[in-house]
Amino acid sequence: QVQLVESGGGLVQAGGSLRLSCAASGRTFSGYSMGWFRQAPGKEREFVAAIRWTGGRTYYADSVKGRFTISREYVKNTVYLEMNSLKSEDTAVYYCAADPTPSPGIPTEAWYDFWGQGTQVTVSS
Repeated sequence: QVQLVESGGGLVQAGGSLRLSCAASGRTFSGYSMGWFRQAPGKEREFVAAIRWTGGRTYYADSVKGRFTISREYVKNTVYLEMNSLKSEDTAVYYCAADPTPSPGIPTEAWYDFWGQGTQVTVSS
């Protein structure tokens, strides 16, 4: 059983930084795509960033390119999302997700089979 547990959310001022963590357990994640998605109030959940566990290829939404960095740490089985230069529009619940059979191209929500419970990020202006 795959378990994904997010942490690191909180309240931050605009221009500030946060690092989210996603602790993954339950199986070996070799070959998986690990993604971050977010959902703001009244909006659909949207893709933020993803990383291939093997090889480390990364993907980003245009809205976060240059500000967010996704990475993974093998020893801890953890995926991180470093968020810098935060804006009020980054306010959302952030979810970690795992796709065991990633396809080429920009990841989409439908590909991901496993999801964490989410962590709230609030950016005050």
